[in-house]
Amino acid sequence: MEQNLGGRIAELLNQLNMTQRELADKVHVTEVSMSRYIKGDRVPKGPTIANIATALHTTTDYLLNGDDNSSTSDFESEYYKIHRLIARNAPQMSSKQRRELINALLESDDEE
Repeated sequence: MEQNLGGRIAELLNQLNMTQRELADKVHVTEVSMSRYIKGDRVPKGPTIANIATALHTTTDYLLNGDDNSSTSDFESEYYKIHRLIARNAPQMSSKQRRELINALLESDDEE
């Protein structure tokens, strides 16, 4: 795992199958600025870091420090890890596997 902000952004982009342009659009910065953040040529301001963290389903603590022990709840942290895992692997999943995941989520609603 990269030990800098740009490396962590790049890693999360890869896990989420998201492009720099898509992230830049979500964060409302130019693609050139996003590229500079990832390369380490520039450091984004606080609000931009917060927007990047939100768009990448992580925390500012993780982006800045690599700290997985963030202030988010354990459930929320696990949720985003699972979300990234599914997003990263969805293209390789069969229709049956996708239905099984959907059914697992819907079955938990039935138990309430």
